[in-house]
Formats: sequence, C-alpha cells, structure tokens
Amino acid sequence: MLVHLVDDDEAIRRSAGFMLKTSGFKVLAYESGVELLKNVRALEPGAILLDIRMPQMDGLEVQRALQEQGCRLPVVIMTGHGDVTVAVQAMKAGAIDFIEKPFEKQTLLSALSNASERLSDAQEGGNRAEQARVRLNVLTARERDVLEGLVKGLPNKTIAYDLGISPRTVEIHRANLMDKLEVRSLSEALRIAFAAGLG
Repeated sequence: MLVHLVDDDEAIRRSAGFMLKTSGFKVLAYESGVELLKNVRALEPGAILLDIRMPQMDGLEVQRALQEQGCRLPVVIMTGHGDVTVAVQAMKAGAIDFIEKPFEKQTLLSALSNASERLSDAQEGGNRAEQARVRLNVLTARERDVLEGLVKGLPNKTIAYDLGISPRTVEIHRANLMDKLEVRSLSEALRIAFAAGLG
C-alpha cells in the first residue's frame, strides 16, 4: 500500500519513511500540507499520514481542504503533543485514527492496517455504523454518558463535574467501557462512537 507522509520535520519524514519502507509500504513524502494539496487530484490511492502541527496550514486545515476537494483517502493524524482535543476534532472530521509521536512501529502499522481496511471497504459504511451501534448497546447509561464526554474531547475532571460524580468514578467507567468495547486505546473507542453517530 502507498502512504502519503506529510510532516514538516525532515527527521520524522526520514525515520517514519524508513520504518514504512522496511515494512513493505511505498512512501511518498511531502514537507507540507500545501505541497500535498497541489497534487490532490492526481493522488494515487493510499493512506495519508498527516502531522497536526505544521506551518502555513495545520493538519486539520489540510484535512478540511482534502474533503472540500473530494479526496476520500483515509487519513491518520500524527500529533506530537498528546493533544486529545485536536485529535478528537480530527476524528470528527473523518480521520480514522490518531497516533502520538514518538510512536512505536506497531502503533503506526496498526493505524495503517485500519486505513487499508477503510480503503478496501469504503462501500460498507452503513454496515460499519450498524455494527458500531450494536457494540455500544452493551454499555450502561452512565458508561455511555462518559463516552459522550470523551467524544466531546472533555477531560475526566470536566466529565465528572458535568455528571456530578468523582473523577475516579469517571476513570472506572472509562476503563469498563473500554473493556466492554474490547478496545485498548481512546482512539479505538472514539472510532466506534463516531461510526455509531455519537458526537
């Protein structure tokens, strides 16, 4: 599979590019979102690995521009700042995953595996929404409230305040809902929530 790697940091382009090539991916690197968008009409099918913090246009603006120009390639967002709020915005806008830099090789490959599935089953969107709704049915009302807070990008303390419970209780509900949804990361839980139409 081809990966369009967009990052203004040459060291990241080199290291991620090397990691991808040695894992069997074909890589085209761009030093800015502007450079990627110049060729948007002629982009070969593949995944877009997009950094959030870049000069000229940030990753969210690039993502918006891609959609406005009708580009439906799956986008994986890279963030170096553990910025969950921005990552949530990116996923609401259609990104399929976000990974935090510096990332492990396995994290990157897992995100690109999701992108590959999305490329091959783009036509099954309705199916995916239905499956996601079924998965959310196992949650209690309170776990669902906590998930809805996470979908809004709220920190545990704010969710706790809004629901009138302690931050510790929010953590317990959050751990339980991740168990029930059989996910290991917040981005996986958010993907299911967005697919089901939450947020």
